[in-house]
Amino acid sequence: MTAAPVLIVFTGGLGGSPVECIVAEAQRCITLDTIRRAQVSGAFSGIILVTDSEDLSRRADPSVCVERSGADFHFGESLRSIIRKYAVESPLYIGGGSAPLLTSNDLAAIAGQISEGVVVTNNLFSSDLVAFHPGSAIEAIELPRHDNPLAQLLRHQAGLKEVCLARNAATQFDVDTPSDLLVLSLHPGAGDHVRAYLGSLKMDASRLRQAMPLFTDPMAEIVVAGRVGSQVWARLEEDTACRVRVFSEERGMRADGREERGEARSLLGLYLERVGLTRFFQTMGELGAAAFIDSRVIFAHMGIRPTSSDRFLSDFGQPEGIADDFVRRFTEEALAAPKPVFLGGHSMVAGGLLALIDAAWRDKDLGKEGSAANNRAAQPSWSQSE
Repeated sequence: MTAAPVLIVFTGGLGGSPVECIVAEAQRCITLDTIRRAQVSGAFSGIILVTDSEDLSRRADPSVCVERSGADFHFGESLRSIIRKYAVESPLYIGGGSAPLLTSNDLAAIAGQISEGVVVTNNLFSSDLVAFHPGSAIEAIELPRHDNPLAQLLRHQAGLKEVCLARNAATQFDVDTPSDLLVLSLHPGAGDHVRAYLGSLKMDASRLRQAMPLFTDPMAEIVVAGRVGSQVWARLEEDTACRVRVFSEERGMRADGREERGEARSLLGLYLERVGLTRFFQTMGELGAAAFIDSRVIFAHMGIRPTSSDRFLSDFGQPEGIADDFVRRFTEEALAAPKPVFLGGHSMVAGGLLALIDAAWRDKDLGKEGSAANNRAAQPSWSQSE
């Protein structure tokens, strides 16, 4: 039997412009919620927080071991150092803004899946939650600069057997952009710290809330475009009552360097070039009652690499502060579209979309319990889990 795991949370590295600072603070609040839920679970022998934030260090529970990260941060080297320093036999790593919907029971269940020679992850190809035993397996891999390939490296270079968690809103949703914050503000599973913070921002999520009933309406149709994975596509088929028109393009464009080399190509991007922005968004309205678009694919197709601030302001629907001309006009036309268009990063067509669907079914259950029962076959089986 393996030793009780140690939770290791990494939070930091984001900030700068005001909109980036908003996301950074939300990630810090999610970290505090995750730590609290881990403590309630009783499944961990210890909790270690790695952060570059003095404020978060002060706000952390006194029982948490805090390690400060520096400007020359390297994820793999830092994780190995922590495992060595604390002799961690069964680490469970999680990114600070990741999985804000995981409950105490969920964390306990994940901890219970850790066993000898196993790596547990939420996504083998782009992980931000990884648990493994033995901790010394970190010595057998090429240390990654970022967390995304960690599970793959432990599988292929350390020889651990992978256990992939069920793909649902709790395991797949993480907060990287402002559009993720809008989704999280509508989900009842958000923790106390982040819910209080989002409430203080007074964000306008009314357009997103108005679109939520489409997911539970058999007569509705929506458009989902971008880096839509096959697992998300399957969940859309199983967990929505509406019809879904999917354009899946450029999965892995960052991981394999196509974006960096300017090789990303998008069918929607080609259409946009041919007809212009106004007609492009008119067409989206003709194809569905709402469109959820991973704008990064279109930006990459156009050869544009916007700053984080420009991307985030676009997600928030605030074009007036965007420096890049195309991104600003793209955002303005999206806001003026005849049918609602929601822009974001990968999460907008992945974990964030699953979280929004989950929230839609919960709203339907609360508002129309009898009607929801009649639609149970279309409802995701995990939407009632705690």
